[in-house]
Amino acid sequence: MKKDPVCGMEVAETTKYTSAYQGQTFFFCTSRCKESFEQNPGMYLTSPDANSKEGRKMAVVGAGQVGSTFAFALMISGLASSIALIDRNPKHAEGHVMDLNHGLPFVQPSRIYPGTYSDCEGADIVVVTAGAPQKPGESRLDLVQKNTEIFKEVIPEIVRHNPRVLLIVSNPVDVLTYVTLKVSGYPMNRVMGSGTVLDTARFRSLLGIHCTVDPRNVHAYIVGEHGDNEVPVWSQVNIGGMPFSEYCALCEGGCPSEQRDDIFVQVKNAAYEIIDRKGYTNFAIALALVKIAGAIFRDENSVLTVSTLLDDYYGISDVCLSIPVIVNRQGVFRQLRLSVDESEAERLRASAGVLQEILQNLQL
Repeated sequence: MKKDPVCGMEVAETTKYTSAYQGQTFFFCTSRCKESFEQNPGMYLTSPDANSKEGRKMAVVGAGQVGSTFAFALMISGLASSIALIDRNPKHAEGHVMDLNHGLPFVQPSRIYPGTYSDCEGADIVVVTAGAPQKPGESRLDLVQKNTEIFKEVIPEIVRHNPRVLLIVSNPVDVLTYVTLKVSGYPMNRVMGSGTVLDTARFRSLLGIHCTVDPRNVHAYIVGEHGDNEVPVWSQVNIGGMPFSEYCALCEGGCPSEQRDDIFVQVKNAAYEIIDRKGYTNFAIALALVKIAGAIFRDENSVLTVSTLLDDYYGISDVCLSIPVIVNRQGVFRQLRLSVDESEAERLRASAGVLQEILQNLQL
C-alpha cells in the first residue's frame, strides 16, 4: 500500500491515479487529489505532521439545538482543550457559553468561549451544524436549496482560516458534505459528514433489544444516504461474531421478514418520529459527534459510517455517501469495501442515484 500525499489515505499501487514528480511516482485515491498535487507538489511534500499541533481545539459553527447540545456533550467528555461556539447571533452563542462555563467546575478543565470565524484557525476539527432545521413533515432532502445557499456563505469563511478537518452535520448531510468539498477545495480526507453513524447506532440498539443482546455485541451497518434511501446491510449483521441468520436459528422467537422490516422502518423514521413529538433531534446526534471527534482527536482508527466522497465504490462515483471508513487524526484514513449482496448493492446504487440527480441541479 502507498500513501496519498494529498489526503494521507492508503491506496493500492494498482490505482489508476498516479503522477511522476522529481523521479518518484506518487499514488492517489481519486483524480481530485491527483489534480491538487500536480498543481503544487511542493505544498504536499512539505506539509507538517498533523500530530504536531498543540492542544485539541474545536470550533462549532451553529449554536442551535444540535450545536449547543454537542458543545455540552463535548465539555462533559473532556476531549477538547478549547471549544469556540460560533453563531450568526453572537448573543445566542454568548448565552450558551455562559451556561456551559458555569458547569466547568464539575468536569475536566477546558476553555469555552463565544467565537468568530477567525477562531477556526488552528482548529483540529470544525463541526458545522449551521443551517435551516428540519421541520415536522419535512424530509432532509427538502432542505437542499436553502442550506446549500447558506453553506456557500459559511464554508469560505471557515476555509479562510484553514482548520484541519471539517465535520458536516447539517441536513441533507450527504449533499452538504459534497457541497463543502466543492466549495472548500479540500482533499477528501479533510471533509466528512456525520452520515449514518447515528442510524447505525439505532440499528444496533434495536437489534440488541430484539435479540436480547448487549448492542455493543451487535455488528451491523446502515449505509448510503442519511435519509429515506438509506440501506440496512442485513447480509453482514452478526451477533458476537455469529452471522445473524445462524443466531436467529438459535433464538426461540425467530425472526420473520416482517420483524426485520419493522426494525429498519423504526431506524429510518426515528428522526421524523422525534421531530413530530418535540420539534428537533439533539441528544443522540451530539453523542455520535463526540464519538467521531474522539476518533480524530485520539487517532483511534475507528470504523465509522461517515459520509465521504466515493470513487468507483460498487460503481458509484462523485457523490458523498456513508460507508464504513477508518477515521483517525488525518480524518478519513481508509474506505472499507463492505461485502454486500447484489440486492443491497443495487439499493446502494439507487441511493446514490437520488443524490446525484439533486447535485446536478445545484449551482456548484
